Amino acid sequence: MVVFSTTEGDITLEMFPDEAPITVENFLQYVDDGFFDGTIFHRVIPGFMIQGGGFTEEMEQKETRDEIKNEADNGLKNERGSLSMARTQAVDSATAQFFINLKHNDFLDHGSPDFGYAVFAKVSEGMDVIDKIAKVATGRNGMHEDVPEEPVLIQSAKRVET
Repeated sequence: MVVFSTTEGDITLEMFPDEAPITVENFLQYVDDGFFDGTIFHRVIPGFMIQGGGFTEEMEQKETRDEIKNEADNGLKNERGSLSMARTQAVDSATAQFFINLKHNDFLDHGSPDFGYAVFAKVSEGMDVIDKIAKVATGRNGMHEDVPEEPVLIQSAKRVET
């Protein structure tokens, strides 16, 4: 389990290491390194998803480790509360950024329109916090759209025992 302490409240995440071993290992390494501490949810689209894991409050992109293999073919679906790795159009391009689905986004699942987005975890506690974040006012920030006007900060990300 991982707990994100955010400016909007705590979010507890359950990992799926059996289905997405590469992705979970990658994510947990970023957690252990303190990478997510002080990052923001930089993209919020109500009725779709919230995205984080790559930018500081000043909208400066953090340097990441190498890209990982896309495990979207693991049988997990982009359902409400699931976490998936964000990526570019290149299938195996995920690094640190992730998104939390606000509804079942079946068009992001494996095989629909492309390889899909790898689900590797789910919110086990704190969907009320996710829904609160989904309602913040957003706008443009430089070349980025859907950026919260007031930063939603991940103050810390820590592993916890269950």
